[in-house]
Amino acid sequence: MKNINRLLICIYLMMIVSTLPAENPKLVFGAQWLPQAQFAGYYVAQDQGFYEEAGIDVEIIHPSTTVNTLDYLTSGRADVISLFLTSALNARFDGHQLINIAQLSQHSAIMFVSKKECGIESIEDFEGKRVGVWMSGFQEIPYAVMADNNVNVEWVPILSSVNLFLVGGLDAMTVMWYNEYKRIYLSGVNHEELNTFFMADYDYDVPEDGLYVLPETRKEKEKELKAFTEATLKGWAFASENRDYTIDLVVGIMRKANIPASFAHQRWMLDKILEQHGTEEHPGDQLHLHKEYFEKAFSIMERYNSLSSRFNYEEFFVPVIKATE
Repeated sequence: MKNINRLLICIYLMMIVSTLPAENPKLVFGAQWLPQAQFAGYYVAQDQGFYEEAGIDVEIIHPSTTVNTLDYLTSGRADVISLFLTSALNARFDGHQLINIAQLSQHSAIMFVSKKECGIESIEDFEGKRVGVWMSGFQEIPYAVMADNNVNVEWVPILSSVNLFLVGGLDAMTVMWYNEYKRIYLSGVNHEELNTFFMADYDYDVPEDGLYVLPETRKEKEKELKAFTEATLKGWAFASENRDYTIDLVVGIMRKANIPASFAHQRWMLDKILEQHGTEEHPGDQLHLHKEYFEKAFSIMERYNSLSSRFNYEEFFVPVIKATE
């Protein structure tokens, strides 16, 4: 009788376990920079439960100012990461077999900024000047602009601070329209005191943030990656319609990470990032890396890299969501 009772109990427990909901598969997403509104859509998708509704458990991680998020991908720390298109092409040239599964950004936000007192009025005026440039994966286009125009500058490696520019240690520096440019203004330098040089105005309008994975991850986790991408897009749409909530969320995440956060600055960043996602040329096609954009970026990068790995558009862009979906 005791054995029968034990058997019945075991069967009952097995029935309970079998009815419990299975844990959602986990994906680790690595953003390419510190927490900020540039990644608001991911934060919103997580906070609003869009990832959970899509059947996935997403962890969002960030690198430090001296670590490239590509290291997270190649080491297996992350399943999917965001990168600039040029940085991803550079990685492919170096032999890393990452692929693009979705292209969120459709335009460039990178630019040079200088104080008018430095006398830089054109690209040619950069000759011999001290120019700050990030050394964490964002330097490719600035290098190309100067090289294509036969302008020699003194490149000064910088991290994320604008302080050296503010105190006159640089004649100019690379900034993002949605980030450092506004930080310079908020530090007390008026727009009228600055000259700006948008890369897009010099035919370098290369899309930036895209989602990248390793080929084996694309194959093994296609369902999860598609769910992640769809939920992320939903997060961006919600962020666009609920900007005050989104900025509160972003600032809270930044402060939790001990990063100084300004509501005004993060609002500016969110507005500009959403503009950068715009697709006037290809409406209804937000996640697509268009071939002409790829070829432009590839041509620029090819001129300034020793290619150890050859690849074409179809090998590089393998979307989890087709343009017609």
